[in-house]
Amino acid sequence: MSDVNHILQAMENGDAQAANDLLPLVYQELRRLAAHKMANEASGHTLQPTALVHEAWLHLGGDKQPSWQNRAHFFGAAAEAMRRILVDRAREKKALKRGGDLKRVDLDSIELASPMPDDDLLALDEALDRLATVDTRAAEMVKLCFFVGLTQEEAARELGVSLSTAERVWGFARSWLLREIRKGTTGTSP
Repeated sequence: MSDVNHILQAMENGDAQAANDLLPLVYQELRRLAAHKMANEASGHTLQPTALVHEAWLHLGGDKQPSWQNRAHFFGAAAEAMRRILVDRAREKKALKRGGDLKRVDLDSIELASPMPDDDLLALDEALDRLATVDTRAAEMVKLCFFVGLTQEEAARELGVSLSTAERVWGFARSWLLREIRKGTTGTSP
């Protein structure tokens, strides 16, 4: 059993110190995953990977962590928290009271990579919510691979499935999401 699972089990058994022990143990992995996700964000994004990890940690409960079934449950919740934070930020940026379609440009952090536009991120988020009602595991696979940045092999381990199952689920999820997003952009109701 991994150190994370030991701490999660201690937390479930009421060990008050266990929540304090969890963050240092998972911090570097969460930071790496957040940095990977932030590489796909639009330039001018005010949220940094470290801040994303800290905000996700607070959304998960901070020092008063809920009961986690296992490592996969914890990282799945962390992926969902990061996704929600990024989607909320994208919505805020689009709001007229925050400048509407105006974009903040930080000249020191201009990236050459092609970021995902906010409209695309919001369309993906809506389609992902619909996918979760059809196939929960496929939605979790997308969260882990796309939003957290895990490889299919890492996601398979976290979900407790074989690599071939993960590849099949990933293929289905990508096709399903693409179809749903295309429906939304052509005005056809889902």
